[in-house]
Amino acid sequence: MPTIKPKKTSTTPAPSRTVPRKRTSTADAAPARSRRGSARRVPWEHLGHPTSAVVVTGAASGIGRASASHLAEAGRPVAFWDLDERAAKAAAKEAKAAWKVPTIGIGIDVSNSARFADAIKASTKAVGPIGGLVHAAGVSGPMQITDMDDANWDAVLDVNLRAAAILTKQLAPELEHTGPGSAIVYISSIEAFFGHDFLPAYSASKAGLLGLTRSACATLGPKGIRVNSVCPGAVETPMLQPMLDIEGVRSGLETKTPLLRLAQPDDIAKVVRFLLSDEARFVTGTQLIVDGGLTAIAGI
Repeated sequence: MPTIKPKKTSTTPAPSRTVPRKRTSTADAAPARSRRGSARRVPWEHLGHPTSAVVVTGAASGIGRASASHLAEAGRPVAFWDLDERAAKAAAKEAKAAWKVPTIGIGIDVSNSARFADAIKASTKAVGPIGGLVHAAGVSGPMQITDMDDANWDAVLDVNLRAAAILTKQLAPELEHTGPGSAIVYISSIEAFFGHDFLPAYSASKAGLLGLTRSACATLGPKGIRVNSVCPGAVETPMLQPMLDIEGVRSGLETKTPLLRLAQPDDIAKVVRFLLSDEARFVTGTQLIVDGGLTAIAGI
């Protein structure tokens, strides 16, 4: 068998791949820094959750009362505004006793914007600087468009939409002065997306709130004020109760909803509280649908 001679190799050793390359700049001389963990975090202008006061309209019942209560639980002073003055004061007193925060109950018809200035003044005196607004006051005004007159239309639009716009205008300087973290939440509805033959004014007003959300967001964002809407589905509130009392309506709604139940006011209030918190500090100009999946498959 022939002998196989090994190939001649160079006597100069090949450079090791583990030998670092020669650094060519002062910046290269600095130790490498991981992009995760070791990089120093830049603090936000405001950490934690706002502690400023919130005005809640429609605060004596339903979604408004639940929202006001959850905000008080989170440590925020609350001005309870409602058409029913006695109920507003009772709700405010209950929240103050339970959560040890300043509150005030104010009787006010939000369709009368001439009263806003005095109500705002009384609220700030009682609960301090205002950094939040929840417009939950609303009326449904069930009536087909063929039966509607000017008064019926105005009654719904004035409470649901006009009040939100005018109150936003009048509170804007206070919200800006209170500083970063100020926010507004309008209670819209999934009826903003679906037509209903007996709710033309209601549907129009709730759709209008979505437009107002986007427009107000553009104006108030640079001032440090966020604006969003929540769109509930079927919620067990006094407003919906007459409809729920009709035989078969409750069971029908529960069956149509993927989560197989109606919402409770607390389900909506917790989303409102989130939108008013710093957890939602980069959320503005949009709407959150809170309906148990109803709009994913159908309307009410």
